[in-house]
Amino acid sequence: MKAVILAGGKGTRLGTLAHDIPKPMVHIGGKPILEHQIELGKSCGINDYLLITGHLSGVIENHFKNGKKFGVNISYFMETVPLGTTGGIKACREQLHETFFVFYGDVMMNLDLNAMLAFHSAQKGMATLAVHPNDHPFDSDLLDIDDEHRIISFFPKPHSGAYYRNLVNAALYILEPQIFNYLPEGKKADFGKDIFPAVYKKEKIFAWNTPEYIKDVGTPERLSEVSADLESGKTAMLNRQNPRPAVFLDRDGVINEYRGLVSRPDDFILYPFAARAIKKLEQAGFLCIIISNQPAVARGLCSIDDIRSIHKKMEWQLGLEQAKLDAVYFCPHHPDRGYPEENPDYKISCSCRKPDIGMIKQACLDFNIDLKKSYFIGDSARDMKCGKRAGLLNIAVETGENTAAREDCFSICTNLEEAAGLICSVFKK
Repeated sequence: MKAVILAGGKGTRLGTLAHDIPKPMVHIGGKPILEHQIELGKSCGINDYLLITGHLSGVIENHFKNGKKFGVNISYFMETVPLGTTGGIKACREQLHETFFVFYGDVMMNLDLNAMLAFHSAQKGMATLAVHPNDHPFDSDLLDIDDEHRIISFFPKPHSGAYYRNLVNAALYILEPQIFNYLPEGKKADFGKDIFPAVYKKEKIFAWNTPEYIKDVGTPERLSEVSADLESGKTAMLNRQNPRPAVFLDRDGVINEYRGLVSRPDDFILYPFAARAIKKLEQAGFLCIIISNQPAVARGLCSIDDIRSIHKKMEWQLGLEQAKLDAVYFCPHHPDRGYPEENPDYKISCSCRKPDIGMIKQACLDFNIDLKKSYFIGDSARDMKCGKRAGLLNIAVETGENTAAREDCFSICTNLEEAAGLICSVFKK
């Protein structure tokens, strides 16, 4: 397996921190970003590297040489004229006959590359992009995916007044050689802005949605933040190989006002404290995951796409307040028949509808979750039974249905914000 690292950046925005070195050679924790990337790749079995260099290429070559000192093989291609993120790779196509990774040299990351590669191999697409939600979707290039994780839309910034899913290209790719059919020769182009948006309808491009650590260091502020994250152990903690605690959240009556069966985006009213609470849980290291029954689909009151539109509004409004969810799971089924407008395709018994724990099991497959350190926040007896069956610590909130039995709860709180404060105080101990 080979990784191509785009290492020609100048680091202009870093000012004096990168005035005499290329941006990928800026030090974090006593070593260059590039060295962190190569160490990560090597730990996942990537032993061959092609570094696309440009600005002050000699600094990189003098440090890494042929890679032997670092236990890997390194070759170089120096761009004399910058051609974006694709030009150097196109020029090296004769060296790239098999599946390969693309790293951006100014991105600090710590993630399970083998898990991403296994996903890519199973999907059999031309490309897999690492994606994640972030806390500033309003000024980010966004995308959307279907239930099979195939990318179905790209939304470059700036954004209109619509609601968008909070999914951002994290600048880490796995590519097949057929990508060369779409890369221009000797012309400046960018994968994220030019290539993927132009070909996703022709070729299968998939998204690997991960909460692991992937963050660029393009400004002094981001460099300082990443340095602090490395020193605190946060970068390693977020790696998928390490089990993480999660807070599972019911939606209606917890995140948003309880209004019966919410079937349209206009019916969704986010609680004013929801973003603050979720952000607090994120900062404490918890995954934040929605687990919600949405029987309005089975009742025939709305479609699956309507529920997705509601969730786009939820993710967008949370993002405006710099909060994000790691995943949203919902069950559209209901076992009871008899409504004249009901959709028979969804009037079934299933294992995903709470109080069954199918959605929690799926979340555990998608994320490496430490259930013993995880919580469920809900407003109903059904939520508490679900959490109890999954072995979670339950917290009931008095908003929404407010039907939780006290004996099924670790605690009862006024609302989500109070519950988040309680969890964080207990977790610190």
